[in-house]
Amino acid sequence: MEKSEIEKHLKAGEIAWEAQQEARKLLKPNSSLFEAAEKIEEFIIKKKALPAFPVNLSLNENAAHQTPCWNDKILLRDRDLLKVDIGVHIDGRIADCAFSINHDGKWASLIEASDLALKNAALLLEKNPSLGEIGAEIQKTIEGKGFKPVQNLTGHTLEEYVQHASPSIPNTERNDSNKLEENTAFAIEPFATNGEGMVRDGADSGIFEIEEPRAVRNAHARKVLEFAAENYRTLPFAERWLAREMKLSEFELKIGLKHLLREKCIRAFPVLKERKDAMVSQAENSFIKSENKILTIIKPGKKETGTGKKTG
Repeated sequence: MEKSEIEKHLKAGEIAWEAQQEARKLLKPNSSLFEAAEKIEEFIIKKKALPAFPVNLSLNENAAHQTPCWNDKILLRDRDLLKVDIGVHIDGRIADCAFSINHDGKWASLIEASDLALKNAALLLEKNPSLGEIGAEIQKTIEGKGFKPVQNLTGHTLEEYVQHASPSIPNTERNDSNKLEENTAFAIEPFATNGEGMVRDGADSGIFEIEEPRAVRNAHARKVLEFAAENYRTLPFAERWLAREMKLSEFELKIGLKHLLREKCIRAFPVLKERKDAMVSQAENSFIKSENKILTIIKPGKKETGTGKKTG
C-alpha cells in the first residue's frame, strides 16, 4: 500500500471519529433516525470526504443494514439498543466504525461485551494472530460476559471502493491458520447478543449495490444505474440518497430499482435480524497492517467531546 493510500485511510478515520461524536450528539431520546442519518452523512461531506455506505441505524434485534427510508418517522426510544455503523472514504480508501447506544442503561452489559471484544482483539493484533485466533478471542470475551457472539456476521478487509472484501475476520473460534497479509486494511466487528447467535435476512433495507452494470431498456432504470455508477461506483448506496438527489418521482424511482433488481444489475441488502425478543450490540474499528506494524484508523482526536465512550 502506498504512503498516500495509507494517509487517505487515516484521514478518513479522523473524519469517521468526528462523525461518531456528531452522531452521539444527535441520537438522543425522541430524535428522528432519518434526520440523524442525513445530518451525519452531511457532516462527512462537509469534511471533504464521502460516506462509504449509508449510515446504518439498526434497532434492537436488527443487527445490521437498517437505514432510514426517505422521510422515515421512526424515533429513538430510551429503551432501544441502537447500533450506529458509519463509513467514510476518501478516493475509495475506507474507514469503517460502529458503536452502540442504549439510553436507559438496561443493555449496558451487552454493549460492554462487544466493546471489550473489540478492544481485546485489537490488542491481539500486535502478536500477528491467525484469523482463527482473532475469532477465538472475540468469542471468549463475549461469552465471558454471559452473551453469544453472532457467528454469521464477521469483520472484513477493506479494498479500494470495496467495503466488504475477503478474507472475512470471524467473531467465533475457527480452524483458520491464515493471517492478514501485509499492506492490508481491515475492520474488526464484534456483535454480541442475548439471542441465538445467528442472524437471518429480514425485509429489504433500502440499501443497494451495483452488481453488474449493463445496458437496460427501461429509461428510469438506466438513469438510476448511470447515476449510481458515477456517484457511488462499487460502494453501497441508499434509496433515500437517490430520492434526494435524482429528479425522478417516487414511482419512477421504484420502477427503476425494481427493473435493475430483476435484471440483476444491482443487489439489495436485507436487514439482518436476530430473533424477535433478542438484542444485539456492535462495536467496530478499522486497522492497517503495514511493515509489521498495526495502524489504528479510527482513534480519538483533538476534537474529542467527551460525549461517549470510544469503541476501539
